[in-house]
Amino acid sequence: MTSNKKYLDIVKHYEECLEKHGDSHLGVDWPKAEDVDKRYQVMLELILIHEKEFDNRSLLDLGCGAAHLLGYINKKKIENISYSGLDISPKFVALSQEKFPTQTFYHLDVLESSAMLPSFDYIVINGAFTEKREMSFDEMFDYLKSMLRIVYSKSNKGIAFNLMTKHVDWERDDLFHVPFDTIAAFISKELSRNFVIRNDYGLYEYTVYVYKQPTING
Repeated sequence: MTSNKKYLDIVKHYEECLEKHGDSHLGVDWPKAEDVDKRYQVMLELILIHEKEFDNRSLLDLGCGAAHLLGYINKKKIENISYSGLDISPKFVALSQEKFPTQTFYHLDVLESSAMLPSFDYIVINGAFTEKREMSFDEMFDYLKSMLRIVYSKSNKGIAFNLMTKHVDWERDDLFHVPFDTIAAFISKELSRNFVIRNDYGLYEYTVYVYKQPTING
């Protein structure tokens, strides 16, 4: 667990982006508009790839920001996904609730108030672990591990999250570049041996799916 809640500096950074750029991809600090839908598609494929037909599935968008994932779900008319959002920032929760008044949004710090959070079939974390700002790698990795232990325990079927890849021409000091082996060792030891690392969608990041059960049987 990180000392002095340094992860709150990351929250402050995103709130400053929202204040500067408004409800947009820049407002949640994604630099290219053309990339954001690709990320949403990959996050939802946590469910869609291996559940070709399903009834209602509950989905928590943790670190939901301005609830752009829900906008994508509605735009693509994806059915049978019951969406809820969560953010530690009251500003983002207020914005999301204003945009989608009938949806459920949680305002809480998962590390402080996990008992208040119910379980969901799936939980996705899009972008909350890609920037470390002023935190060291070890501090950010400790934060990541603390979060994932809780998030995985709150999922019935699986989780997805993205990280910056080490396979780049150069790294930014403020981003969280994590070797595949490092994250795989943690997941397999503490969460599940049933996981997928996706590096197939053309961005300088990768997405990890962690499942409670094997997704291929027989």
